Amino acid sequence: MRPVVVTGLGLVSCAGEGVEAHVAAYRAGAAPRTDAETFAPYPVHPVAPLTLDGQIPKKSDQRQMEPWQRLGVYAAGLALDAAGAKADAALKAAMHLVVAAGGGERDYAVDGQILTGLRGAADPGSYLNERLQNDLRPTLFLAQLSNLLAGNIAIVHGVTGASRTFMGEESSGVDALRIAQARIAAGQLDIVLVGGSYNAERADVLLIHEMGGYLRKPDYRPVFDRGDAPGFILASGAAFLVLEAEEHAKNRGARALARLDAVASDRTKRRNGSVAESLTQLWGKAGLLTPDAVISAATGCAGITAEEHDALTTLAPQAPVRALGDLTGHTLEAAAPFGAAIAAALVAEGEAGEVAVTAVGHRRGEGVLRLTTTGEGR
Repeated sequence: MRPVVVTGLGLVSCAGEGVEAHVAAYRAGAAPRTDAETFAPYPVHPVAPLTLDGQIPKKSDQRQMEPWQRLGVYAAGLALDAAGAKADAALKAAMHLVVAAGGGERDYAVDGQILTGLRGAADPGSYLNERLQNDLRPTLFLAQLSNLLAGNIAIVHGVTGASRTFMGEESSGVDALRIAQARIAAGQLDIVLVGGSYNAERADVLLIHEMGGYLRKPDYRPVFDRGDAPGFILASGAAFLVLEAEEHAKNRGARALARLDAVASDRTKRRNGSVAESLTQLWGKAGLLTPDAVISAATGCAGITAEEHDALTTLAPQAPVRALGDLTGHTLEAAAPFGAAIAAALVAEGEAGEVAVTAVGHRRGEGVLRLTTTGEGR
């Protein structure tokens, strides 16, 4: 199996833009920027202000994208820049793309009009069918498709190799990384752009997750200290990585930031003890030894978060555990890419030789990643 290395990182979140901002936030350990007013009583972590022109030059492209697409395209551009690939048309034509993303965003104006009219409709069923046919235009429907992020990355940045899009909340981010890493390691591909994005600043997703009882409110608390009001705080952001075969990176003169040695995933039937059992098995499958740091995408949800914390105390008793929710907030599909990217940055900065990343989904799915220095053998 070929070694797989990380050569480019693109990050945007409430912690800021770029690798330096996120490493600085990791070191500082301060509470992330939180907006507790706009959607009160539900706090969110808003993305830092971005100058979109830097990565999405055409205003027409910016306008036709929804916010989550703009975040993803922007972060993808940062990753390509960092990998020295932005100006290499031939390289981007051969580059494959793997994206983790959810659905699109609601048109609140249309939703409101339909619901208002439904109250007084003589035949609610007929009224609803008519409005859905006439008010939800084909272009609006297409804007909901998760694979439009990959399409916009191809259009804006010229990454025109084959693309895959994974849906499925936190697990989709784990599997996007797993498939990309495995295909490069097996010699099927040389280079892949992989990542995900999420826009939390929308009433519809807050409603959906509150209906499931998953949201933390009314204020921010550290992820592993939310026993009084368990749940996650959603965050806007995007994380993309350029992965490639180590030899391929060397041949084109790209710096390898870290090695992505393994991505292991599982999907247990959630019951008491299942998260700890899954993480223990995945820890072994990922080949983790004595990591210098653990980056956890723990949600803060009741039960599973405490279970993960206890398991990590046993699996890595000497390693500091940092929750992504205390750095970037919870970005669902983009959580595992964020963890992998920040782990790679820590390795590149010389702060760690081996980093473990965990991603336990709020409803289902578990993942464990191992990143190491490029000088370490398999």
